[in-house]
Amino acid sequence: MQSFLLSQEMTIRFAFFGGLLALLAAWEVASPWRISALPRLIRWRTNLGLSLAGTLAVRIVAPAAAMGVAIWCEAREVGLFNQFAVPLFLSLPLSLLALDLLIYAQHAIFHHVPLFWRMHRVHHADPEIDVTTAVRFHPIEILVSMGIKMAAVAALGAPPVAVLVFEVTLNAMAMFNHSNVALPPRIERMLRRVIVTPDMHRIHHSVRGDEHNMNFGFNLSVWDRLFRTYCDAPCGGAENLRIGLDAYKGTEPTRLFWSLALPFLGGARPNEASGEQRRENA
Repeated sequence: MQSFLLSQEMTIRFAFFGGLLALLAAWEVASPWRISALPRLIRWRTNLGLSLAGTLAVRIVAPAAAMGVAIWCEAREVGLFNQFAVPLFLSLPLSLLALDLLIYAQHAIFHHVPLFWRMHRVHHADPEIDVTTAVRFHPIEILVSMGIKMAAVAALGAPPVAVLVFEVTLNAMAMFNHSNVALPPRIERMLRRVIVTPDMHRIHHSVRGDEHNMNFGFNLSVWDRLFRTYCDAPCGGAENLRIGLDAYKGTEPTRLFWSLALPFLGGARPNEASGEQRRENA
């Protein structure tokens, strides 16, 4: 079973990724939250290019990634759940919850620690938000994130199937909550009680520092509510929400090589208020 999961991991993940990308892209065309002001092809080329670079980086540095760690730990009884022989019906949901909390905490840290923010601002520099923004991360951030995830999987002794389910779910939910789709308000409010919706996560991509430092969750919305980082609605209403970072409002973020170079350039700091906020606070 382990060897099958490891050998088929990329196939399973790519199948879910490709299918959901096509589905959400079609939904964005049929019922967009906001009409794009930029040619989709230009942004997609850069966002998907960053995703490909990150995937290649992980496969070169850590070919087996988190799944390989889970299989290795299970075979050698390493990690909390393996040490106490926790049955799968408990270790599976507990692993999913623990890993989701880890991603929430990591995301918050990446916003508040300057070194990590240099990498993470590549994600926030996207001047618009759609399904491809979900995979717009610098390769170095992808490597750091994978290292943290691998350490957590080893400490937990998370079962391989839980790691695979979490990876697929995280990718799918990130694509969903970054998508440029309009949900009926009643359905959106119901979903938001449990999961992170597009309306909720768009606030996190606001140019305002007090808004993009809120709503850190990717899967469950409970973490933001529990740790008081939940923002219900953007200042000025959703129709006036401005996406991106004020420091990078030109066409540079739509360029692949500029985006790859961004962590090494000067610029915006964590929690830096936009010009709009500074005028309001003056």
